[in-house]
Amino acid sequence: MARAKSRPRLPVAGRPPTSRLTEATLVVTKLDRLAWSLPDFRDLAAELTSNGVTQNIGGSVYDPEDPIVRLLFNVLGMVAEFEADLIRMRTREGMAVAKAKGRLRGKKPKLSVSQEKHLVSLYRGGEHTTAEIAELFGVARSTVYRAIQRAGVRG
Repeated sequence: MARAKSRPRLPVAGRPPTSRLTEATLVVTKLDRLAWSLPDFRDLAAELTSNGVTQNIGGSVYDPEDPIVRLLFNVLGMVAEFEADLIRMRTREGMAVAKAKGRLRGKKPKLSVSQEKHLVSLYRGGEHTTAEIAELFGVARSTVYRAIQRAGVRG
């Protein structure tokens, strides 16, 4: 499963976009809180810098004009990306182990096999609407539609 390459840029309530910030400073405790990958960090840093926003990351001010600072933050960005990759790898390994031990079962079905058969027979009878059937079984209409689809019933 591939993880999204970048975080979506959603508007934050009450905060102006970077283009409207003047004499502002963005303070971030760790680089990986700002971006998940080096390209994302570079793009965001360039956008902030072009809009005059000072960046304070981990207690240090990021100055894109200083080649040593640029090198340092590129290295830190690579480390942050590496840490994110390690977390993804460990998560996949942990889920594989849990699945092998039978501990990863997934969501419990809303209906038992016998309930699903009864639901389909009620639908085939034509006396009840899907909304009525859903109410009878205490499930959402989408659950009824999926059960009908699994049974191969054409409406």
